Amino acid sequence: MDHGTRSDQPSCPTRMSLWRKEAINKFTQQNLPACKPVLTPAWVILTFLLIGTIFIPIGLVSLHASRSVVEIVDRYDIDCVPEQFKSNKLGYIKDSSYPKNCSRTLKVNRYMKAPIYIYYQLDNYYQNHRRYVKSRSDQQLLHGLGSNKTSLCKPEQSNNGLPIVPCGLVAWSLFNDTYKFIRGKSELNVNRKNIAWKSDRDHKFGKHVYPFNFQSGTLIGGGKLNSSVPLSDQEDLIVWMRTAALPSFRKLYGRIEENLHANDVIVVNLMNNYNTYSFGGKKKLVLSTSSWLGGKNDFPGFAYIFVGSYCIVIAIVFMLLHVKYSRNTHVGYN
Repeated sequence: MDHGTRSDQPSCPTRMSLWRKEAINKFTQQNLPACKPVLTPAWVILTFLLIGTIFIPIGLVSLHASRSVVEIVDRYDIDCVPEQFKSNKLGYIKDSSYPKNCSRTLKVNRYMKAPIYIYYQLDNYYQNHRRYVKSRSDQQLLHGLGSNKTSLCKPEQSNNGLPIVPCGLVAWSLFNDTYKFIRGKSELNVNRKNIAWKSDRDHKFGKHVYPFNFQSGTLIGGGKLNSSVPLSDQEDLIVWMRTAALPSFRKLYGRIEENLHANDVIVVNLMNNYNTYSFGGKKKLVLSTSSWLGGKNDFPGFAYIFVGSYCIVIAIVFMLLHVKYSRNTHVGYN
């Protein structure tokens, strides 16, 4: 019986399947079209010379910008301990009955153009410790008492059966030294607004979340918070909660929006409240201007200069080797 055009033979592969098979074969055999630059000695030498001539000027410009920044750094944690407590600094800082006020004198050696940034610097302080950095509740910082995700905040999760806002060791250890600056007979105004990132203020700390039951236990870790001010406006806390990656770090305290002239004498009246003596930490006060590149940091400039110089040296070595072996080749042919 005739079944028309039906055949028992397998159908021929389509053009698409043949193309796919050929492409896969080319891919597995590494025969696909590719750019294969020929790295001749001339190209290698020119590339290294180009990198060197670009990197060295960038490094010099970066280094000049860094050196244009004027800094005053004053370590005060040792000198602000009374003489009778020099051998027992920990006892002094823990005893609230002794005054913690201290006066320091800073001399301005170079003209400092406003704004002048005020930082506190802590050394040997490991904010990146795993237990410490996880002891917080970002949900609670944003939503307040309505958030129950506070299990990581232990041991500063609750006190006397009531939740703590903000909870956790990071908030509990808030830095609480304070500074006042006097030039001549007048006090310099310190602007403490907008010292935190705008994204943190707007999206990580609630505008209707207020401190509750904070620092009310027997063991006080650091600074206290105003319970009538929402967390989004507590910029000291917001700056502190952005934990540092290294054991030596600076955090912004405020800005002096007046120019300081060479040979000006600044008297700093500070409160030495924060305990760094129990772990061998250091406290420093830093006054700094800024450049278009930011604060004082010589590393990027030196890094660019080093890499650029290294590339030029390599280019010269390659050039000498190329000339040497080219001559040997010509002599061999002759």
